[in-house]
Amino acid sequence: MTHPSADPTAVLETLAGHGERYRLEAGLNPEEDWIAADRLLDPTSTELTQVLEAERVGSGQVSAHAVALTVMAVYAGTVTAPALLAWALYGVVLDVRPENVALRLGDHGFKAVALRRPRLVDVSGMTGDERLGLLVKQVLDDHLFPLADAMRVCSRAGRRQLHGGIAQGCAAAFSAASRSSGAEVDVLQRAYDEFLAACPQELGRLGEMIRLAEGGREGLFYLRRTCCLFYTADHGEKCASCCLDSVEDRVTNYRRILAGGAIPH
Repeated sequence: MTHPSADPTAVLETLAGHGERYRLEAGLNPEEDWIAADRLLDPTSTELTQVLEAERVGSGQVSAHAVALTVMAVYAGTVTAPALLAWALYGVVLDVRPENVALRLGDHGFKAVALRRPRLVDVSGMTGDERLGLLVKQVLDDHLFPLADAMRVCSRAGRRQLHGGIAQGCAAAFSAASRSSGAEVDVLQRAYDEFLAACPQELGRLGEMIRLAEGGREGLFYLRRTCCLFYTADHGEKCASCCLDSVEDRVTNYRRILAGGAIPH
């Protein structure tokens, strides 16, 4: 795979080529309604209330608990996912600290994610472990864990379930890309293992990444061990990785997905 240049704009363009979940806009259009990500870390903020209410209306969830769990998984699987893929494939660290990120709401999830300043952190002189440590700090310690804490306060959602959404969303950064055309599955699998090893051990206990091959295709799939309560919404459907289904049933479904060419979350 051809690496993008050190130009952050080129990195963003290359990431977008891997799928919509990895698309980051450069800068903010002042005529659009953007929500500052760092405001979401305040459990009393109107911005966090707005995000949760939009999900409640869009998904038809019946409890604040379930809404928060859905938002957490979607957020981790889209807002910070590009930074994980950028590190996995190109060894660069995008600045995804909350104060540099803004969001636009959609009917379900986020219509757009932007970096206020499209910037690559200067990692010259850092070892590989130091780069990874910086990535984990920005994605987890500075961003996703504080967001989970805020949503726990305002929704009463459990810490383990919220962190299960983080674990699933981070895994999706690697697994979704692994199933795209021309993906380097070995590279992504190795990168995920390295990332997980650098995370708090708790995250590794909340699910498992597996590698499957079917119909001439292969890819990574995540088996979560916590429930996001997605099925409690009006539609009554389970998510693709629902832990209420057996591992055997999920693996069978994933193989069917591979054979059919679909790419689930």
